[in-house]
Amino acid sequence: MSKPAKETAERTGATAEDQPRPGRWLALAVLVLAVLLVGVDATVLGLATPFLSEDLRPSGTQLLWIGDVYSFVIAGLLVSMGSLGDRIGRKKLLLTGSVVFGAMSVLAAYAGSPAMMIVARALLGVAGATLMPSTLALIRNLFHDPKERSLAIGIWGAMASAGAAVGPVLGGFLLGHFWWGSVFLINLPVMALLVIIGAKVLPESRNPNPGPWDLPSVGLSLVGMVGVVYAVKEASVHGFRWDIAAAAVLGLLALVTFVRRQQSLASPLLDMKLFQHRGFSGAVLADLLTILGLSGLVFFLSQFLQMVQLRSPLNAGLVELPAAIGAVGAGLAAGYVARRLSVRLVVAGGLGVVGLALAGCIGLGQDTSTFTLGAILFAVGVGAGFAFTVTADVILSSVPKEQAGAASAVSETAYELGAALGIALLGSIVTSIYRDFATPQGVPEATADAARESLGGAVEASGSLPADAGDGLLKAAQHAFVDGLDTAAGVGAAVLIAAACAAWFLLRGQRLEDGSAAVEPEPEREVSRH
Repeated sequence: MSKPAKETAERTGATAEDQPRPGRWLALAVLVLAVLLVGVDATVLGLATPFLSEDLRPSGTQLLWIGDVYSFVIAGLLVSMGSLGDRIGRKKLLLTGSVVFGAMSVLAAYAGSPAMMIVARALLGVAGATLMPSTLALIRNLFHDPKERSLAIGIWGAMASAGAAVGPVLGGFLLGHFWWGSVFLINLPVMALLVIIGAKVLPESRNPNPGPWDLPSVGLSLVGMVGVVYAVKEASVHGFRWDIAAAAVLGLLALVTFVRRQQSLASPLLDMKLFQHRGFSGAVLADLLTILGLSGLVFFLSQFLQMVQLRSPLNAGLVELPAAIGAVGAGLAAGYVARRLSVRLVVAGGLGVVGLALAGCIGLGQDTSTFTLGAILFAVGVGAGFAFTVTADVILSSVPKEQAGAASAVSETAYELGAALGIALLGSIVTSIYRDFATPQGVPEATADAARESLGGAVEASGSLPADAGDGLLKAAQHAFVDGLDTAAGVGAAVLIAAACAAWFLLRGQRLEDGSAAVEPEPEREVSRH
């Protein structure tokens, strides 16, 4: 600490820790590289799947695992990795995870068999679980001024949104010029830059008194989350079978045992007392419900754009860009607006806007214009940008900075669980409505059955029929898919409105100031600061 800074600290009563950290904005630029990359990686694989399938020839089950194992592993390890970063150092965990992420990207790009691809995706999930909690926890320790931290979190969230939106555009470009492995190799230069610059500019931070890393808790967390997420996803596709029910029961038992174990440990992997803070619990619940309502619709929107409106992958990606633009702008302004108005107004209002935008999707059809789609998606981006940025700020500010990694991991776990539940719930609605469509006369029963499996199956099946029959089959399938999508949009809108109401009550009195999520006096009683 310089002499002038020391004198200023002594005069104001601030500690050295309260002084602005030099180079913090450059460090933030490095952190958002990781976030941008994770966002791109989450969406780019969907476009590459048809090309990958043609080359590697995976079975239907193997293809599902290639798509799902990444999210399974991330969901199971987020809390454990967040807690590990609190113990060994968040910088060390981030840089190690980045190196592993780059190496596994190469393995995935050059995978010669479905089994190798599944292994590579699983290991990518292990590395990915180190990145998001570490970046958010480092922001908590880089930015001591609450207003600067709100802006930093806004930039962090904006880059996550931008990565998810840029993924389809970038993937469409790469697949138009290179082989499918190129969508994994784009990770390498970004990870190399992150490691080289991050080693110099990122400060190390950890919990000074962390206690041991409890391995049984790590195992329980992994088994619990993977079991629950697997059961939810599989039930949405295959319905309830004994093996899926067994996975659900095993997962729930593991999670219950995990919670009970944390309450008995002197140094728990996750301090369950965090959930006693109403702001923390309210923000986590709002995130889970929001992702639940959004994810299923987003999952099927890409199919709608490409298989109903017959857009190219690149064109479909460009149509989805307004969501990222809205999220970036709202994320950057969210902290300022929340201080001028209130936390619960910004979060509940943002979720309400998303809910109304989803309600606007109820009337989607093959002739829906690009302008209408862009306006709806822009509103979704603005609402989500405001809500997610402020809830992330509340979650981080509600806990001691020594526990920032574990708190960040809880937030990310809510996203993963919400996404699994959303795709399962809304996916089952779309699928059940879609599979009941009537096929035109003259279509063989085997072809009709293949068409009812998925919209992609209908597109392929229609190509094997005479022109009139194929066109009739495709139009019937597209109409049924849109009916399912409209119904799912209505359900998603209802979930978002419910999330807005929950946020309005649970975030009552919450505000952002003084480096903590302070609480205003409630009408009947005084609420203590957390």
